[in-house]
Amino acid sequence: MSVFYPTVLLCLYGFFSNLRPFEPFLTYFLLGPDKNLTETQVVNEIYPIWTYSYLVLLFPIFLATDFLCYKPVLILQATSLVVTYAMLAFSQGMLAMQLVEFFFGLATASEVAYYSYIYSVVEPAHYQRVTGYCRSVTLFGSAAGSLAGQLLLSLARVPLLHLTIFTLSSASVAFVVPWFLPIPKRSLFFHRSPGAEEKGLREEGRSQMEKAEDSESSMPLNSTDVLTASVAVEAGTCRSRLAEVLWILLENFLQSYRCRPLLAWSLWWALATCGYFQVINYAQPLWEKVRPSQDYDIYNGYVETLATLI
Repeated sequence: MSVFYPTVLLCLYGFFSNLRPFEPFLTYFLLGPDKNLTETQVVNEIYPIWTYSYLVLLFPIFLATDFLCYKPVLILQATSLVVTYAMLAFSQGMLAMQLVEFFFGLATASEVAYYSYIYSVVEPAHYQRVTGYCRSVTLFGSAAGSLAGQLLLSLARVPLLHLTIFTLSSASVAFVVPWFLPIPKRSLFFHRSPGAEEKGLREEGRSQMEKAEDSESSMPLNSTDVLTASVAVEAGTCRSRLAEVLWILLENFLQSYRCRPLLAWSLWWALATCGYFQVINYAQPLWEKVRPSQDYDIYNGYVETLATLI
């Protein structure tokens, strides 16, 4: 498969899905007249929904990404972003904002599909180059969105609700892109070796079907019984495949973390990621406390642009 086509589409998706002019001003928007929520509601009852949604959904989304071969999960992520910003723009109340955080947690957990898709459609020789393209374009989209939002707010005096509409438009463009991506023929766990593995499963299913037919050979042919046997064989195959994948994950986990440097690196990476999420989740409420947006001009967009670029 050509490297150019999926890489360009994935980069377009990464750019538009991260082009969010509204995001640096979320707390300002929720506390302002548009949503009229209190600081306690935002910090204690709304923002934690994203954290726990992301935590709960991460592992199931990881398995679903591999089982569904990436593309459907990319579409799910794009859909979640559209729902997130549509609800931010057009819904009211704390429950609606909590649902917004849930859908944003779903979108965040689904990022694993974006960062792993490209490795299933290009050869290992191109991994480093396409990784650089895909990761840099997301950072560029994020920085461009934050800068655009700040300029629109500070210079053009665009209302925050309009920034929400701009972000929703960007998410809508991102929603279109994944539909044109090719579906990978392999994945890390569920679709590791399509040829021999599928052949073996077909043979196993055929032999079980033949046994079922032999046991019913003395009776008139009943299509319902044959269909039931076929469904039972497929269900058993799926269950055994899931158990095999979970066993492979456990073996890889045990084998990987016997290596002390890798264990130390993973722990530091996990702590750094958790710290980063805490900072980005609660930086805006802190800025709001130090320099209230009702009394001062705010420059969250400039700060997030520099933080992304640095």
